[in-house]
Amino acid sequence: MVSYMVTKKVTVTIPEDLLDEIRAETAERGLSAYVAEALRFKRDRDRLRELADWLQEEHGPLTEEERTAAFEGLEELDAEHERRRAAGTHGAGEAA
Repeated sequence: MVSYMVTKKVTVTIPEDLLDEIRAETAERGLSAYVAEALRFKRDRDRLRELADWLQEEHGPLTEEERTAAFEGLEELDAEHERRRAAGTHGAGEAA
């Protein structure tokens, strides 16, 4: 079964130098795909921040050891994403 994502055209204002850099880097997949991915990433980070804030309210602030472990975990995830992106193996349905 083929599913189609509903899209909507919008207008945004982006600094020209940033737009030039993004267009140079996204020639194959296109600007719209890049922007959609960036917005999803930002939305996910915002949700993660909300969760972290809620957890701190419920359980108190993180210790320095917990904070360090969390950042190390995020760095490992980011590195794995970069490896997959560079290798071209971040396909649909694959765990990121």
